[in-house]
This record gives sequence, C-alpha cells and structure tokens, in this order.
Amino acid sequence: MVFDFRLQVFQTVARRSSFTKAASELFISQPAVTKHIHELESQLKTKLFDRNGSKISLTPAGEILLHHAEQIFEIYRNLEFEINNLSQRHSGKLRLGASTTAAQYILPPILAAFHRKFHNIEVTLTTKNTEEIEQALQNKEIDLGVIEGYSRHAAIKYTEFLNDEIVLVANSKNPLAPTGVVTAQELRQIPLLLREPGSGTLEVIAHALKYIGLHIADLNVEMQLSSSESMKLYLLHSDSMAFISVHAVLKELQSKECRIIDVEGLSIDRHFHFTSLHGQQEALPELFMKFALHHRK
Repeated sequence: MVFDFRLQVFQTVARRSSFTKAASELFISQPAVTKHIHELESQLKTKLFDRNGSKISLTPAGEILLHHAEQIFEIYRNLEFEINNLSQRHSGKLRLGASTTAAQYILPPILAAFHRKFHNIEVTLTTKNTEEIEQALQNKEIDLGVIEGYSRHAAIKYTEFLNDEIVLVANSKNPLAPTGVVTAQELRQIPLLLREPGSGTLEVIAHALKYIGLHIADLNVEMQLSSSESMKLYLLHSDSMAFISVHAVLKELQSKECRIIDVEGLSIDRHFHFTSLHGQQEALPELFMKFALHHRK
C-alpha cells in the first residue's frame, strides 16, 4: 500500500537523519524521498521534520509517528513469521557463534524457545569474543554470529538485533558506591577490570571514552578478564570497578550486591548484531534470526 511505503520512507529518513542516506538504502531517488515525505505531511496535516540547512530532526508529531510506525512494522513482521511457520517443517543443523555476553545472558532463553518450536533442528553454539566470531564466520566454521562492537568487515552483513548498555559497576560495599557518581578525572584513579583485547565490549568502551577525553591507556587497569562472570566474582571481593553489560548484572543489581556508578558525561550504548556472510541465502540462519527478533524483549 502507498501509505505503508510512505511510512517506510519516513522511518528510514528518521533513523538515518538524512534524505540522501534514506534514498540510497531504499533504492529510490532523493526527490522521490522528499515527495513521499511531503505527501505524508500533507496527508497528516502536520510537519514531521524540522530542517536546518543540511540537518534534519523530528518534530513532536514526527516522534509520535515514528513510535507508531515501528509498532506497525513489528506487527507486520510477526504476522508474516507466524503465517509462514504454519506451512513449513524445518530440520537440519544450525551452527551459531556468539560473543560472551550474548552467549551467556541473551541467547539461552531464546534457544530454549527455539528448540521447543523446532525440535528437529540441531543447534550448536560456539562462544568466543567478537573478533574470533567474525573470523569463524569468514572461515565458514559457523553459519550465523551474534556480536557487539564497531568492527565492520566488507564480507559480512550486519543485522541489528538488540539494544544494550554498558555500565560501570562496583560492589555495594565499595567506598565510592554510596556517592553513585564519579568524574572523568576520578575514573582515571579507580582500579578497573576490563575485558580482553579483541572483545567487542572493550572496543565499545574505548570508543565511548573518547567523548570524555579519555583513552584506555589513561585508565588504572587492574586486570583484564575474558568473561563477565569472572569480573563480577572478582568485584564482590575487591574495591575495583568494572564496565559490564547491564544484561550481565541484572541479578546482582536486584539483590543489591552491586550498584551502578555513573560517570559524568559518559553514556555507553551499543547494539548486538547478527552477522552473516554477504550473499549467504541459507534458510536456517534466516529462520533463527526471524525467530529471535520475534522473541526479543
């Protein structure tokens, strides 16, 4: 339907903050993008974007439309997924690879639900850091990866999966814990636990620190560990702190064993992505991606 396509054009412009990028992504001309947005604004009798030179931003009406557009397209995806699965039987072997955080805290409940629905599919899960998962994918040792980080390889297709936040965590008895906040300068002095080189988490942290004028080399790194579980157990027996995915510390935060320490001016948001090889058209990886996106929280 025309209205649906206009919504897709609008959503793409809103996400990319650019008419040019939206045109490229949708394989239509920039004037066509502009025309669709103007017609949508005319249909709704309101402005959707504020334009300041080459920069655009959503108006309050645009924010409302984006929220509902995303819900509409989610309903469409779920409808298509459920209908398709009524008439299909699936079997075979699916080799998944995931970075440590995804493998430990995000994928297990999804894998359990997937097995209940598709019990004839044999699934294996390899756990490595982001760099190693991308290499395993290129070596065709796995069919589908789930990773975090900013690395991008030309041979790999990245599909956004789930939002995450990395937080600075201390045990609740840490002398700095009651204040709940530190400055960038104070962060330099705090003994820190970090993930190992090659970790997507470490890559994301390093990227975010630049915005408050810090580099990994500026930090007082007490130790680098290869899993969130080992970092959490270490924290409970020391006055150090650690940057960890919020998904990894939910239980400790709820039990008040640990607490989040805010760093002034620092926010570390990231996305988990599915990774597959460009040109790969295998049914089982595509099925698992759709299933996981359908069941994400």
